[in-house]
Formats: sequence, C-alpha cells, structure tokens
Amino acid sequence: MSDVRYELLDGLAENPALPTDLIDRLLAAPGRSFELARRPGLTEPQLDALITQDAHGVALSRHLPPQVRRRLTAHPNPSVRTALVISSTPDERDLFERFTADPAPRVREQLAKSDRTPADLRARLAHDPAPDVRAALAQWWTDAPEPVRRTLLTDPEGSVRAAACAGYFRRLPHPVPPADLVPALLADPLTRAGAAPHCDPDTTDLESLAADPDPDVRRALATHPGLPAAIRARLAADPRALVRLAVLARPDTPAADRAALHDSITGPFEPPGEDVDEETAIELEIDHFGVGIELRMLHLPWVTADPLPHLDSPHPAFRRAAAASPDLPAEARARLLADPDNEVALAAARSSPDPIDPVTAERLDREHRPVKRMRWRPADAHPLPVETLRRLADDPTPRMRQLALRDPELPAALLERLAADPDDRVRRIAASHPAHTPATFRALLADPSPAVQRAAAVNPALPVEEMRALLDAAGL
Repeated sequence: MSDVRYELLDGLAENPALPTDLIDRLLAAPGRSFELARRPGLTEPQLDALITQDAHGVALSRHLPPQVRRRLTAHPNPSVRTALVISSTPDERDLFERFTADPAPRVREQLAKSDRTPADLRARLAHDPAPDVRAALAQWWTDAPEPVRRTLLTDPEGSVRAAACAGYFRRLPHPVPPADLVPALLADPLTRAGAAPHCDPDTTDLESLAADPDPDVRRALATHPGLPAAIRARLAADPRALVRLAVLARPDTPAADRAALHDSITGPFEPPGEDVDEETAIELEIDHFGVGIELRMLHLPWVTADPLPHLDSPHPAFRRAAAASPDLPAEARARLLADPDNEVALAAARSSPDPIDPVTAERLDREHRPVKRMRWRPADAHPLPVETLRRLADDPTPRMRQLALRDPELPAALLERLAADPDDRVRRIAASHPAHTPATFRALLADPSPAVQRAAAVNPALPVEEMRALLDAAGL
C-alpha cells in the first residue's frame, strides 16, 4: 500500500456516504476494521470479513443483524463477548441470560455494570462467585432492590462491602444503607466513610469519628446534617482541606467561619511542621491543590433552593449555586449573567427559561475556560445568530473563528479563507463544513495536519470521485 496517511483511510471508513463498492475496497486495508465495523447496513459477507480481522470491533457495533450477534456469543475470546454485552439491547434477554453463566468473570462484570441487563438476571450477580463482579454490581446498580443491597453490604469479601458502602458511586442516586446495618458498617474500616453521613448522632460516638485517622471518614462525617456545633467546629479546623471544604458547604456553618474556611482552602499552601512525616505532608499538599477543582464542582442544593441571600456572596461557588435556580427574579438573573466569574454566568444562562441575548451568549463563550479539555462550549447551548457567526470569521482568536463554521450557508469567500486558516484547529472544523468545492476538499485532504485530513475524509459531502481517488492512490 502507498504512503497515503492512515488518517485519510480512517476518515473514509467512517464516512456515512461511502458507497458499498468502496467499503469492499477498504476491507483490504489493514487496520480499518474498527471504523468499518461501526457502520450500519453492512452486508453479511462484509461482516464476515471484518470478524476475521477484528471480532471485538464488530461485536461493539449496535447495527449487527441478530444472526451475526448470536454467532458471536460463542466466540472464544472473552473480550468479544464483553463487547456484545456493551452493544446489546434490553430485548435480547436470551443473550443476557447466557452471559450470566459465562466462564469469564470480565463478561459477567460487564453485565453487572449494564443498566440494560434485565433486573432479575442482574440480581443473580449479587451471588456471583467472583468478588470483582459483585463489587461492580454494588458500584453501578445504585437503585438495586433492598434485598440485593443488603446482600452486597454484608458480603464476606471486604472489597465488595467497600464498593457497596462508599463515598462515590458510578450512578445516581447514591444509595442509603438500611438504618439497622449502619452500626456494623461504622465498625468496619472499609465501610465507615460511606456509613458516616447516615449515622444516628444520638447513638454514635461522633468524637471518635471526628478523630478517625482516615480523612475520608472525617470528610464524610462533615456532610452529616445533624452534627452538633462542637463537632462541626472541630472538623472546621481539620488539617485536610477537603474536610474543611465539606464544612464550608454546610448550611449551618456561620458566615464568619465560612469566610475563614474559604480563605484557608483557597490561599497559598502552608507546608506542615517538621513533626509531620513526609508521606502525610505530600498528601496534605495534594489535598490542598485538589480542593480547587472540588470547589468549582461544589453542589449546594440548599443555596439553589433559596438563592436570593447568596447573590452577593464573596464565594463564586455560592453565587453559582444561586444562579442555578430556575425561579430567579429577572433583575437577579441579569446580575448573575453579568457576574465576572464565567461559571456563575453560565449557571444563570443554563437555568434561564428565556433565550440568552446574542451579546451575552458571545461573551459566555469567549470567556469560557473549562477546568479540563472538553468539546462542549457555551455556544452549543446558546447558539449565536448568523450575523454574529459571520463576523467571527475575522476574529483574532482561533477558537472564536471556529464558531463561524457553524453557519451552513457561510459565504464561499469566508469558507475558503477559514479552510486555509493558519490555525490547524480552525482548518479541522472547516474540513467538516458541507459546502466546499472539490478543489478545497483536495486541499484539505492534502493538509499537513492529519486531523484536518481525517475530518475532510469523513465529511459526507466529499465527492465520491475524491473518495475513489484516495483509494486508487492507496493501491486499494
């Protein structure tokens, strides 16, 4: 095969407009099976050819004919059977039932995770011989019937109990342990943190929990709604920043204490004294820097339920929670939409019953700086009008120029210019536009950026002649 980039062939394999005869030609290209296998409408001979190359990729497809899917249930590779569980639909009960007895624990573990597994079959997995399967069930099936939850909470294997009574679950809502099991769960170090928020303050040794060596236990206790003021104050002075953050988020924390707590977790890190061992010192530092992300994600439902007292809070997390209220008066919403913190303004926009005006929508997108790389941006939720999109084609900021390409009828001159933009991220978005000329498509297919090439190859508006020319050049 010639030196045609793999990215071009990957794009063609995913192109929804690829003709059937070109699919047959691509089947001869090594490494294209995964992209091809996800296509709908493949013939059985095409699927047979793909199965010989990548049965796992084929099994992940949600477009398989029933006879092919059933044939793959007997495949000797457990990863193929696991992929079938991932791609199955609830009406394929016979497939799910077969896999509850699969010899490979990883297949049964996938059944435990899947919300599509019929409930009665899923319940069987609470007695599965493999602890990892039972632990997966505990983490993923959070609304399981109480008998199932009880079985998992009292499992003889510690890892299963820890998964069933944890501070974090894979699904919402997080389950609440039955009250009669809480004392035993508190006595178990593996389940203590998960049980602490649900203990009875009148019958529990709260002092002991507040002094527990596990910071996760202390943090969980700090969320308990019935804490006495003395225990709350003790946790407010905890050396771990995440414990103090939990106290800050309480509705009964006095305003002055909340301000001091906020300063303590957002200020510069102060190294502990020499009496603290090196491992603990490292944990304290990691905790302090991790709290910034936690603060941005802080959930304060009591503020959202009564937002007006918090409109001028000095803490952005509280203003953001207030902005999430759908019942804000118009003047209050306008103030929060103009908040200097972009996350606060975004929360006000998300909860608004009315469309956001174009000027505000553009500002929200321009100022958006996510904590981590993500594809979503405010313009996805608050689309900009055509006149704004066309103006942004000349914006000095590349990420704003990308928005111009959301206009399906962008004037040819602007489209051609953006297809040759100096920023490869702009060119990649441009390569997906439906209105290119054949000459522009050829230029994009020859772009120095592999990502741009792939985006052009996957574009359903790519002329079939250009698709054939790529395969000819690849010797396929």
